[in-house]
Amino acid sequence: MRISHVRRAGTTVLALGAVATLAACSSGTTTAADSTSTTTSVAREAGPRVAVSYEGGLRVLDAATLETVADFDSEDYTRLNLAGDGRNVMVTTSQGFQVLDTAAGTTDEPVLTDTVFEAQKAGHVVRHGGKTVLYADGTSDTTIFDTAALESTDGLPEVESIPGVEAHHGVSIVLEDGTFLTTVGNANGRTGIEVRDTSGAVIARNDQCPGVHGEGTAQNEVVVFGCENGALVYDKGEITKLDAPDQPYGRVGNAYVSETSPLIVGDYKDDADAEGSLLHAVTVIDTATKTLEVVQMPEGAEYTWRGVSRGPDDKAYIIGTDGAVHVFDPTTREFTASYPVIGEWEGPTEYQDAHPGISITGDTAYVTEPDTDGIHAVDLTTGDVTVSSTLDITPNEFVAVTD
Repeated sequence: MRISHVRRAGTTVLALGAVATLAACSSGTTTAADSTSTTTSVAREAGPRVAVSYEGGLRVLDAATLETVADFDSEDYTRLNLAGDGRNVMVTTSQGFQVLDTAAGTTDEPVLTDTVFEAQKAGHVVRHGGKTVLYADGTSDTTIFDTAALESTDGLPEVESIPGVEAHHGVSIVLEDGTFLTTVGNANGRTGIEVRDTSGAVIARNDQCPGVHGEGTAQNEVVVFGCENGALVYDKGEITKLDAPDQPYGRVGNAYVSETSPLIVGDYKDDADAEGSLLHAVTVIDTATKTLEVVQMPEGAEYTWRGVSRGPDDKAYIIGTDGAVHVFDPTTREFTASYPVIGEWEGPTEYQDAHPGISITGDTAYVTEPDTDGIHAVDLTTGDVTVSSTLDITPNEFVAVTD
């Protein structure tokens, strides 16, 4: 059992981690109150926030004005994922998953807490059914906790830890009835998924999904995993393999979902030897009919895994290399609108390099423009850019945090 320090809203408390191994580490934080940053913070008002990572730090912005609320020192490259409670963000670091309290919906100070869910090679974060699920690539261990517990207790949440078998870059999810889905693989590759009931017994398994990556839960708790030759669909005890139209390689790598829609939008790559991260087509996976279709992007527009988000009316919104947000209706398989937002851009050399992305809360999309250190808010009901800001840092990963 370890003792961890949690700093939340300027208060330090001691908490005991009773179930999983949790570790405290120095956060190196600077809040709006004691920041040594050259950025001047603004008065805090209750509302959504935008959390942004940059080389060596993290920035919390007021979502309405895009002005800085707080700035923190961090590692050179971190990834950001919503914790699922409308306030906290899980920051993947070399130590594990660190909790960033953005104070969304409050007038509190944001805090990069000392709370770290220890993990070797912290990887995917999944939110579903009131649970937050953390996956450690270095061990394939899965950590599960009640999402609301991050705010309902002053200490560390009680967690369940499910040991991995063979380490690989993977992902897990827990359904509302306790069914546990997790990827299968090892250091030599990933092959598929297995499904376990609440006793831990394997009730379904499929190893025909090379390079399994990405997960999404659609309406009625139907789950999709991407493969290098299509996708797997898990529905009430059965796994269905969907083949991509391009064989032997037609990769679905990420699933962009709405839990109120049976349709999943996935990214798509049809050339295993293609250099760079740019993609020119999307997939639509119908979890009700168990079908997979590929739809080409509008001419002159490509995108990356960072450039897709689901939003109003369960549509997908994609920031293209032409600088426009393209509106995709998965029901009709058509692009219905295009909103110019930023300048044209080229794809990154490495997937983690700073390049434009999109994150949506409500009817507002936030789009980053690393070439100009910019960030923009777009009203998705009109396509108008409502506010823009030039930062004194180059934005990389980011998430919009609703209140």
